[in-house]
Amino acid sequence: METRKKLINCFLIDDDEDDYEIFKMALHEIDPAIMLNYAYNGFEALEKLRQDHLLVPHFIFIDWNMPKMNGRQCLEEIKKNERLKNVPVYIYSTSSDPRAIEETRRLGASDFIVKPSSISTLVNILARIFHIREYKFHSHES
Repeated sequence: METRKKLINCFLIDDDEDDYEIFKMALHEIDPAIMLNYAYNGFEALEKLRQDHLLVPHFIFIDWNMPKMNGRQCLEEIKKNERLKNVPVYIYSTSSDPRAIEETRRLGASDFIVKPSSISTLVNILARIFHIREYKFHSHES
């Protein structure tokens, strides 16, 4: 008998709606059942997370360069939240500045993803992330 996979719930915080559409297409290619929550900026994301106490995504992806509240500030606020501090957070940015990458890891990000130029590359990156996390889910189940 085949066991049903856990439904993956992602949260993308990105001020570029084209990047949101690309991300959504990549997730759909991996598995159409993957849930995607979206916020246009850090303030909107934190408000959604504050309002919905049941919203604890399996993965959070944050654009590094956003207006109002940048990715660094958003990451810091998420890591202060007791309910969210253990959720893997990935910075998702066009920048590949080594200082920014080092800073994100110091602040608790799981990794820094440079936005790829193709959907297929993004699919491969996300599938690898989900596989690793899926393994962790199963390794703690009895």
